Amino acid sequence: MSARLIAAFILVTVFMSFMFIAPAYAVDTVTSATVSSSTVIDKAPPTASSPSIVVNNSDICQVGSSAALQTGLFGVSGGTTTRDLNCERIKLARAVYGMGLKVAGISLLCQDKRVWDALWQAGTPCPWQGAIGEAAKEKWLENPSQSPEGSMIRVDEAAAAEVAATEYPEDEEMYE
Repeated sequence: MSARLIAAFILVTVFMSFMFIAPAYAVDTVTSATVSSSTVIDKAPPTASSPSIVVNNSDICQVGSSAALQTGLFGVSGGTTTRDLNCERIKLARAVYGMGLKVAGISLLCQDKRVWDALWQAGTPCPWQGAIGEAAKEKWLENPSQSPEGSMIRVDEAAAAEVAATEYPEDEEMYE
């Protein structure tokens, strides 16, 4: 059986060698190409420019911002100003205080919860409709919902209400 394998191998080898034998032709080719190009630039690519928002007057409470976007096809740009309400409140309070209306100036600042909390912690509560000192403190404790949103007295009131609801259920049958 090994002789048959050897004969088959020789036969396949001879067949393969005849398959790849082909007449060889010498071909002499010359390729030449001349390429010339020129690029014409007649203008710069388009750009979107952001408008400059200039706020020169330091007495106004505005902040300028602008942005631009440029693609290969189109560009967009724009700008705006934003009011700084806290800056306005400080300027108003300073002006009113400068006119001698000190309680009114403090009342303006007390519209900010940070100022309200700081004065409350310092033991000098914000004025309450003209009342100052201990009289104002009593009015604030009677009306905590009139204080700025998120102030200490409102948080304490909400926490007290939550504790009261859990300690004293409204179901009266439990107590009978």
